[in-house]
Amino acid sequence: MDLLVRLYDVAADAALDARLRENGVAVRRALAPELETIRAFVAARFSAGWASEMQVAFSRDPTACLIAVRDGKLLGFACYDAIALGFFGPTGVDEAARGLGIGKALLIRTLLAMRERGYGYAAIGWAGPVDFYARAVGAIPIPGSEKSVYAGLLDPLLGAS
Repeated sequence: MDLLVRLYDVAADAALDARLRENGVAVRRALAPELETIRAFVAARFSAGWASEMQVAFSRDPTACLIAVRDGKLLGFACYDAIALGFFGPTGVDEAARGLGIGKALLIRTLLAMRERGYGYAAIGWAGPVDFYARAVGAIPIPGSEKSVYAGLLDPLLGAS
């Protein structure tokens, strides 16, 4: 199921940003020379499909991929305009870094970047943690979106011999 977010209702979370800074975590837009490092991170921890989407986000101007880093180490990522224009995702946080609020910070900062690009709304495609998105940014289900834009994707195992 896809979710809809009213970007004009999304606000920065100063307390969360301060807590992450105190823990040495920075959230920022990814830079072109970081593509391969981020691609390897995403493929190893999530999937080759997500790595492909992340790479598409790098083709946008400006880069439509935000990352969370601490001490030169990648902790998480979030993209937009990857599977389709106006869509948030994919996004993920390294398992060892979960529970610090990095996922929420990436979500909010990415949605704010989308608003700055001129979007009024964002879709979250094939959303897994629906309750998280509803609490964090007021996301609501889009009726009839059960198949999503992801319907009919090629099975990565087909033809692999």
